[in-house]
Amino acid sequence: MKICVLPGDGIGPEIMAEAVRVLRALDLKFEMEEALLGGCAVDATGNPYPEATSKLARAADAVLLGAVGGPKWDALPREQRPERGLLGIRKELGLFANLRPAILYPELANASSLKPEIVAGLDILIVRELTGDIYFGQPRGIEVRDGERYGFNTMHYTESEIRRIGRVAFEAARKRDRRLCSVDKMNVLETTQLWRDVMSELAAEYPDVELSHMLVDNAAMQLVRAPKQFDVMVTGNMFGDILSDEASMLTGSIGMLPSASLDENNKGLYEPSHGSAPDIAGKGVANPLATILSAAMMLRYTFAQEEAAQRVEGAVKKVLAQGFRTGDIFEPGTQKVGTREMGDAVLAAL
Repeated sequence: MKICVLPGDGIGPEIMAEAVRVLRALDLKFEMEEALLGGCAVDATGNPYPEATSKLARAADAVLLGAVGGPKWDALPREQRPERGLLGIRKELGLFANLRPAILYPELANASSLKPEIVAGLDILIVRELTGDIYFGQPRGIEVRDGERYGFNTMHYTESEIRRIGRVAFEAARKRDRRLCSVDKMNVLETTQLWRDVMSELAAEYPDVELSHMLVDNAAMQLVRAPKQFDVMVTGNMFGDILSDEASMLTGSIGMLPSASLDENNKGLYEPSHGSAPDIAGKGVANPLATILSAAMMLRYTFAQEEAAQRVEGAVKKVLAQGFRTGDIFEPGTQKVGTREMGDAVLAAL
């Protein structure tokens, strides 16, 4: 089982170190090799996604990523910014399906910004299309027209792209509570009218799954009004980017949320949902649990090691039940620990 390890920028190397320790503690044979992606790659090679990284990622069975980016590189030309490396690897590997679970652990109910009775028992899966939409559409750019600057981007989806991500979402719903909410903006955008049409057509193939539709502005409101009404949500790239981050804060901290980005054969890139947090990089205080849980998703989806995935997830639950907390989820009466100590606790629980 070959894993391409990309620690990335900011807190990436710190949280990645703990995830790697957890993987090595399992009774499984992994080949893990590190490479550069993001700002660290720009510093070393001038390219956020160097050819050597591309070669390693293509040869691996899965990619485990820390985080990329930071204000240090914001002034660079757009094609050299760290985020272009992330978009590049997603596109090259054909990682079209992004799965982001938003689960509220009982011990963290008070850490949520919403009342405990609103979020207690929350368990949502957001399925986001990842390689299309306005993020990749052409033409795009900034030009001077009629004496002033003019910025433009293009939103588009093909029927086959929508059908492909729709199947992922319907199949995921089948394994859960058999409810799927498709999010669009069909009252304004023709692109998402097509999205709704295709999702409705797909529903006929999944009579055991209840399909509903919701406009994105209403979905954003409902996530903070009554989030437990949702089981699986599916939406396009831009809407999914925003809604999944909103959902993450329902759980108390984005530092708790893993994600998986999969191709058609379940080869995947696994990463925490949070960013590189350069303000706390190197201080040993970052929360590694989202990265450790991302490794658990890798075990489940790419390597079909369900028992090992459940062991890792069970260890995280045990650590939270024991009262260990990094700063982002700390509350009075719990034990504040650093990145390495949290990793130690997970290893002990394993």
